[in-house]
Amino acid sequence: MKIRLYGDPILRKKAKKVEDFEYLQSIKDDMLKTMYIEDGVGLAAPQVGISLRFFVMDDGNGPLFVVNPEILEHSTEKEIGEEGCLSLPGIFADVERYKWVKLKFQDEYGKVQTKLFEGYSARIVQHERDHLDGILFIDHLPTTVKRRLSPELSKIMRMRLEETK
Repeated sequence: MKIRLYGDPILRKKAKKVEDFEYLQSIKDDMLKTMYIEDGVGLAAPQVGISLRFFVMDDGNGPLFVVNPEILEHSTEKEIGEEGCLSLPGIFADVERYKWVKLKFQDEYGKVQTKLFEGYSARIVQHERDHLDGILFIDHLPTTVKRRLSPELSKIMRMRLEETK
């Protein structure tokens, strides 16, 4: 699987709900393998060119497959932490996120689950869920920071165009 880079239109599309869980069985290992090879802690389907609502993550407690996620509740408190993204290589910035989120989702077999994610895990969930709505972490940054990152973002877009030639 190949990571799609910033500028790829699929990264800005709202992904469709997963209904074919057999399909997920055929790609789940590749998704996890790609995430680990790229040294990521999360990987959303649109990042590998699949416009479906699922992602894989590993916050250090083992891999988790999250399908059709919905945030049911979240903290009122937020915290700032550094984020990066496999689709934006070399770009890191502080992003404000909820301290905890209560998530309803399905596993890779379609079984519905509800789980509370806190701290680092909550940050991963929010980042990856954003991908499913076509939102990148840089969209949460102040305009001044985005302006400062502009040369690096342009460089990534040029890399993407070179790859597609």
